[in-house]
Amino acid sequence: MKAIDMRPGQGMKYEGKLWVITGYEFRNPGNLRSFVNLKIRDLQRGGIIERRFQPSEDVELIEIDRRPMEFLYPEGKDAVFMDSENYEQYTIGEAVLGDTLLYLRPNASATVSLYEGRPILVELPPSVELVVQETTPSVKNATVTNVMKDATMETGLKTRVPDFIGEGETVRISTADGAYQSRA
Repeated sequence: MKAIDMRPGQGMKYEGKLWVITGYEFRNPGNLRSFVNLKIRDLQRGGIIERRFQPSEDVELIEIDRRPMEFLYPEGKDAVFMDSENYEQYTIGEAVLGDTLLYLRPNASATVSLYEGRPILVELPPSVELVVQETTPSVKNATVTNVMKDATMETGLKTRVPDFIGEGETVRISTADGAYQSRA
């Protein structure tokens, strides 16, 4: 497959390793040659790198099976997911999960990518709803509108929320950067 036809979520073999594409950008700077900038994640080690390819360069594609799964429960630093179609359970290790568990409550849905029957990537929805477990009390009669305070969510995620949010409230959090979006 040509580099210009690659998209995020696809898998590729590059330099003898398996990678999954997490970011894609086509650049055509004025008087220079165009190129494709790919952000790729190493499936064995979990590191992310950026590489430039010529648009016409051939890239070896690997077949990745994407399945909707339900997060069941954490098991130490690993997690157990269940396939929503055939109810098969997968234990996914910390190297594949990264910080994914900070955004998942039990029974939450996620898309898991499998290569040769082995989980290689967990994709989260754009935002998730979490309950504020711990935060400082709000200041009464505060007139400044953009006051943010530290908060810890039920999953252990630490983020900043507006001053009017209290403990026990459900808020919507972005999975891209962990930032507060709105009340749920």
